[in-house]
Amino acid sequence: MSGRQHRETEMARRIRARGLAAGRTSAQIAEEIHEACSPQFSTTRIKAHRLAHGIALADVIEQVRALFERDSKPVPGIGETLLSAYESGLKRPGPEYLHYLCTVYHVEPVGLGYDGPCICGNSHRDAGVLGLPADTKGRADPIPDRQLVIRPMSPEPDAEEDENILRRTLLGMLKKEPNANELSGPLIGAVEGVRRRMDETLVSATVSAAMLDQWEESTLAFGRQYTSSPPLRLLCDVLLELSAVRTAMSRRQPTDLLERLCRMAAQLSGLSGMILINFGDHRLARAFFRTGRMAADETGDRALRAWITARESLVPLYYGDAREALILAKKSSNLAGTTPCAAQAMAPVVEARALAMMSGTESKKDIVDQAKRALARARSAFSNLKSHDVEDMAFGYTERQLYFYQGDVLTKLGQTLEAELVLDKALEKYQDKDHIIDQTLIRFDRAQCKLIDGEIDEALEIARQALKLLDDEYRIELVMRSARDLEQRIAAREPKNPRLAAFRAELHRPKVARLEGNGGA
Repeated sequence: MSGRQHRETEMARRIRARGLAAGRTSAQIAEEIHEACSPQFSTTRIKAHRLAHGIALADVIEQVRALFERDSKPVPGIGETLLSAYESGLKRPGPEYLHYLCTVYHVEPVGLGYDGPCICGNSHRDAGVLGLPADTKGRADPIPDRQLVIRPMSPEPDAEEDENILRRTLLGMLKKEPNANELSGPLIGAVEGVRRRMDETLVSATVSAAMLDQWEESTLAFGRQYTSSPPLRLLCDVLLELSAVRTAMSRRQPTDLLERLCRMAAQLSGLSGMILINFGDHRLARAFFRTGRMAADETGDRALRAWITARESLVPLYYGDAREALILAKKSSNLAGTTPCAAQAMAPVVEARALAMMSGTESKKDIVDQAKRALARARSAFSNLKSHDVEDMAFGYTERQLYFYQGDVLTKLGQTLEAELVLDKALEKYQDKDHIIDQTLIRFDRAQCKLIDGEIDEALEIARQALKLLDDEYRIELVMRSARDLEQRIAAREPKNPRLAAFRAELHRPKVARLEGNGGA
């Protein structure tokens, strides 16, 4: 026994002696031991009960084994190591072991520090010798078998329902019921519930390096899917993974593992914020970026902090104040410093876009010069990025994104000839049906160029065709907002243009869901 354990035991022994002299129950003494010893020795409630009974680990194990034998059950594998893990808080007893530990100590699960009722459905407070419930005649009767049916004891209240859904699905397939083989919403929820609880069990003490590797791979995969998966589906996947990371972080972890978890938390929070920008929920997007900043700050990684800030700057750029976007973009550049990273290229582009949006309120020439200098910095920074950064559209910055946003800046500055050349080149870089949101926004910019040059019929046709290619999963606020803005600008110029009705019909067409690719800000 270590010196720390010896002091804990001595303190508990004195408290137990005084409690017994005063006529207190074992449960009351256990509570006093927990209150006195927990601040100094981190004594758990389950350990406090053993100390209150004045018995050793071996005594508890023998009592549990005797109870199993009484109920005609196989000898359990519980030993001092496992019981010690329960007492240290590294593991949680399963439902059956918890039942017998409650029986030994004559308390409910909550008295041992665990939520939920016992699987037996009975009270343990008035149990007799070895926990046998006494009848009115004082005769000890064994616990009926029906009371020992093992039910899931999980921190999630819907664990049993998830298992029932899986059982009903299997039964439906055996009976060959209609639609039995379809992956329904409730079934998906049940599948994920089982997986999540398994993860929670595996990380109850610490996260393995292998699990961290898998989570990091999943995080990067979500970044790749950002421009090729339906936004809502991706958001659900990302948030489920973020929830798993949060569960791991809520446990005690070594410093190096905690830093990796914080990095993933920052990336997944930032990605959630990016998707929510696309949906137009700027309040929730801001909240996720704030969470991402806190997680990134824990890593001390300037490049990661700069990336979060650059992505956050898109919120005011699209839905707020261009000046605030400019401030955040400059802050991101300062955070990045001289370190080659995605934010070094991304932040100057946001700065240029914000300046372009301000061109109607400031000196036109000064704004154009500042915006073009910012774009030049972005191109210079882009040339120094590492290969993995220029291939990642979420956590990095790609050439196609650089062309896209350069064209967007030039469009807003009214430099249509140069803008159209850059936008055409941007579309060539995409070359497929993926990244459909980006391609749609590029086409809207091309339509804006035509509108600025007075070619309204062509502007309407480009915009109508862009909407026609857009499936319902991608008719999100970011895209539809740009479409409505274009419609208003055209209506202000030529309200009776015959092509305007066709564009409006496509703008407000009924939804018929199909699956294609994605894209985003």
